[in-house]
Formats: sequence, structure tokens, C-alpha cells
Amino acid sequence: MTNDLIDRRQAVLGPNVPTFYDNPVHLVKGEGVWVWDANGHKYLDCYNNVPHVGHCHPHVVSAISAQAGTLNTHTRYLHDGIINYAERLIAKFHKGLDQLIMVCSGSEANDIALRMAQAVTGKTGIISTDNTYHGNTMAVSQLSSRKPPIGGYAANIRHVPAPDTLRPVGGNAKTQAQAFAQEIQKAINDLEVSGHGFSGFLFCPTFANEGLPDLPKDFMKPAEKVVHAAGGVLISDEVQPGFGRTGDSWWGYEWLGLSPDVVTLGKPMANGHPVAAVVARESVMSEFRNAFGYFNTFGGNPVSCAAASATLDVIEEDDLIANSKIVGHGFLERLQAIKHGSIASVRGRGLFIALELETDGIADEVLAATIVEYARNNGMLMGRTGRNRNILKLRPPMPFSIQNAREATNTLTAAFKSF
Repeated sequence: MTNDLIDRRQAVLGPNVPTFYDNPVHLVKGEGVWVWDANGHKYLDCYNNVPHVGHCHPHVVSAISAQAGTLNTHTRYLHDGIINYAERLIAKFHKGLDQLIMVCSGSEANDIALRMAQAVTGKTGIISTDNTYHGNTMAVSQLSSRKPPIGGYAANIRHVPAPDTLRPVGGNAKTQAQAFAQEIQKAINDLEVSGHGFSGFLFCPTFANEGLPDLPKDFMKPAEKVVHAAGGVLISDEVQPGFGRTGDSWWGYEWLGLSPDVVTLGKPMANGHPVAAVVARESVMSEFRNAFGYFNTFGGNPVSCAAASATLDVIEEDDLIANSKIVGHGFLERLQAIKHGSIASVRGRGLFIALELETDGIADEVLAATIVEYARNNGMLMGRTGRNRNILKLRPPMPFSIQNAREATNTLTAAFKSF
């Protein structure tokens, strides 16, 4: 059945459409932090942040169903949903971030953010780290290091070395923040000399795709100073850490003590419904709106707004940010107790945890892949990240419990004992 589905999939979707695991999982049902495959096997979901408040949460499902049965159209007509949601969401940001655009994906949100930076500065140069991912549009795919674009990177793109726990920028963890800022300054100088000029710096506040490095709270302060001193726009990509995942606050940038000019949102925003957004300062939004004639047919439609609003309800009513902090702390402690010679670092914040694997000082991608496959074959879903794909990535739905953490730790303990 699975092989037949894979063949049919390739026939209509084309080659190289990615799936997880050597034996892809054919999912048919989800509930809370659990999913089931077509053979009735149950899996603890330790990877998916899209079902942020749990797979098929009844409150979100009900909100989608009710609105879909009432009205669904676009924002060239007036409807209460987008205004009510925007007012509610914006209240969760620091003063100054006070307007938004709703779209359908994090890729779209980041694409808009780049254009906002260009509109504000009148320049086109953009900087990101050299081990990041911010989406699939032609513009943001220029920032990804995994699949370099055909013809090479655009002339207005600069990459700076990504922060790292085991191999810090500049060679010293204590001075990594300043060394990172100096790399950004060098890239800014190069963009200005090249004639493109510097428009902005796009980053994830947890550096998730870079491997979730263990960084101090003041790490980004020197970088923020450099960006703003050059007149650039600071863009925080909250598609992974946003909506309380780190357990500290609603947004990853808050823990770092930053004041970004633009924030992008996506994956967890509506618990699986395709919703994303860009939140920006009023002055930034004004420049963008005047420079670009932007409209998104599906962004901010009534059903999407209902899904997003219901997701906020659950986060607040079930106190899921506090749950992320408490459960995440206990989960991290349990994982740190696992003993294996190739575990070089176990780190994380809230329900966002990374285990970096090295053997004899060399990134062990093979072991990481083996552990992921073992977990999949023993009822637990997880993934990998990092420059060498040697970092185990745990990012479960937010209702994850202490009991779930015990179950996941038991599976990983058994996995490491096996190899």
C-alpha cells in the first residue's frame, strides 16, 4: 500500500518531492500530540510545530467549520474577523509593532519583509546567516545555503557565519556576539561599496535551522546596534519560535531583548490552516504600501482569521506558554541525563530542543539519521537540522506533557543504547 502510494505520488507530483524517513509514514489521523498511520500504528509527535495547540484541536476545528459555513471571501470586502484578530495579535507585541499584513505562508511573509526593507531604505542588499532557511520564494530562497540557486547567489545577497555552540564565530564563545556583529558590519560595508547598499538583516531569534545554538540573552545586542546604525531594517523570523514555543514569552526576539522593525509569522499561527503574517512598525508599513501595490487573495480571509483566533484562544486558555517552559525544562534535564559518547551537546529553550552528535570531534550525520529512523520505527517522530544534519531536532506540539517527555526520553535512551 505504501509503495503504491509513493509511486502514485511521484507520478503526479514529480521526482524528489521530499518525505521523512527511509520508510515514509502514511498518516491518516491526528489527535493532540499523537498521530496514527494507515496500519493503525501510533506515534508520539516530537517534531511538528504546525499543529501548535495539538493535532485537530476541537476548538480550532469548530471555528473553521462554523466560519466556512457562514462566509469566506477576501479582504477587498470588509469583515470583522481580520480586524478583531489583528487588534488582538498586535497587542502581544512591543510598542511600535502596530500594523500587519496577513498572508498564507512564512515564505510569503519573509518575501514581503525583504521588500519592506527595500522600501524603507531605497537599497536592495540583504544579509542572513550562511546556514539558514527562510522560505521558498525566489527572493528568500537566495538566503538558503542548502540548495544554492541556479546561476549562483544574487549580487545583492551576503551571508555571514552562523552562530555555533561548539565552533563559535571568531573561535571564542565569550566573544562570539561581537565577532558575529563584526561579520555583519563587514557584509554591510561590502554591500555599500558594491552599489547595492544595505537594506536589512533577516534572522531567526533561536537560529533554529542553524542548529539552535546555546546563546546568551545579550547575544544579538551588538548585531542590532550595527544594523540600526547603518540604517538597516531588523527582521525577526518567528515562524519557528513564535507563539510561545520557547516558554519565555510570545516571541523569540523578546528573550533576546531586541526591538525588531519587522516580525514574520507562519507555521503555528492557525494550527495547520495556511496562515502567516508580517507585523511591522507603522512607518515601515507605510513605506511598503506606497512602494508596492500588494494584495493577497487568500491572506486574511474569514476562515483563516477564525482559525488563527481560535488558536490564540487555546494558547491563552490552556496556558501553553507556561506549559512549554515547565515541560521543556523537565524534558531538557531528562535528555541531558542520557549518556553516549557521541552526544556533544544537549540544549534548548521551552519545547524546542537540540541534541548535537559528534564522533571523534566530527559531525555524525549517520548516527543522527540512525537515531531518527530508530525513533520512527518505535513510535516517535523527530527530525534533524544543522549545517551537517547531525543535530536531532525536537519541536513537539505545545500541549506536550511531562508524561510525553518521559516517553520520548525512554525512546531516545533505548536508541542510543542500540548504537
